[in-house]
Amino acid sequence: MTSILGISILSGLGNTAAEHASNMEAGRTGLRPLTDLLVDADYGNLRAGWIQDRSLLLSRKWAPASALALHCAVEAIEDAGLSPSDLKHAAIIAGSSRGNAYLTNWPGRRPFKLMAASNSMHGEIASAVSIELGITGPWQTIASGCAASLDALGYAKMLLDSGVVKFAIVLGIELPLVPEIIQHYQHTGVLTTNGINDPYHPETSGFSPGEAGTALILTSENVSNKPKVTGYWCNSDADSPIGMPSDGRGLRKCLEQAVARLTESNSPPISAVCPHASGTLLHAQAEQAALAKALNPREEISLHPLKPFTGHSVGASGALDTAILAHYMRNNQLPPNLPNLTAPPKPFILPENPTSFKDATLLKIAVGMGGHNTIISMEN
Repeated sequence: MTSILGISILSGLGNTAAEHASNMEAGRTGLRPLTDLLVDADYGNLRAGWIQDRSLLLSRKWAPASALALHCAVEAIEDAGLSPSDLKHAAIIAGSSRGNAYLTNWPGRRPFKLMAASNSMHGEIASAVSIELGITGPWQTIASGCAASLDALGYAKMLLDSGVVKFAIVLGIELPLVPEIIQHYQHTGVLTTNGINDPYHPETSGFSPGEAGTALILTSENVSNKPKVTGYWCNSDADSPIGMPSDGRGLRKCLEQAVARLTESNSPPISAVCPHASGTLLHAQAEQAALAKALNPREEISLHPLKPFTGHSVGASGALDTAILAHYMRNNQLPPNLPNLTAPPKPFILPENPTSFKDATLLKIAVGMGGHNTIISMEN
């Protein structure tokens, strides 16, 4: 069983886990007009979430995503009550859709030419943490689209379960708010065109993008009073490079695998789900269908879609959501939802206040472009 010892969270909603919780419980979102950040282009009414302290993204040595990863790792290690020497042989597993791609002309940055090759590599996100903190365990960067950092967590769990390492640092890092990336999303048609920030609304048209940096410190030890990651599953749709089957069959099969395994192991009942809930209409329909068929719930199951608060931080979103969940689970709770969201048919519910969570299982879902589905299970 994998325990979560420490977390660090940065997004447009705040710089700490406590700030995220405070804003969520006040019903505030971290989304703002993107033109406030990218002032030289017209993005209409598109809203986005970004890290307010831009100095955290500036380093002459490391590219912006790597600098953010290093900051988050240091914070999470401190939150875990450990030191880098305690983690000397830990694994470092990062998840990011694009790493440092498109970030070479980052505002205010004066990089070293010597670091140009390293700065352009996805792997630098993990290697920067390894080098700066003197951590000699295995490192890896996973780039499975929007599922990247949840896969990073799952991969770390496998290393821990197999005894390769005792500790792991999981990173979810994404800085997608640059003109080239926004343009790609616009051309593909996945960004919101009507501003509806409600992923299951019948007129939802796409997502609001967001930056995020997250780190989680995991251990193979069963530590009391710490959130646990109890399972990891993933599969592929083998269907479309940009979408998913309208009936959500790939995700449904992945959910069915998770349910079967959790049932076999006599895990506590599934009472909550943190869905991917990206904001595209196709995903809303497919995910609802998959959840209803795979879980076939008779009792209430609470849903906790978190992107309405933070925006969709692409490859960082899985770890970001997991860190927010872990913060609440430390107090035997689950986070609230943004008020007035559209709920799928009963028995699924969207509670607007923090809810009690104990002796139960939560599923966290991430879905990557190209048809990659990832699920982890969590309990206290």
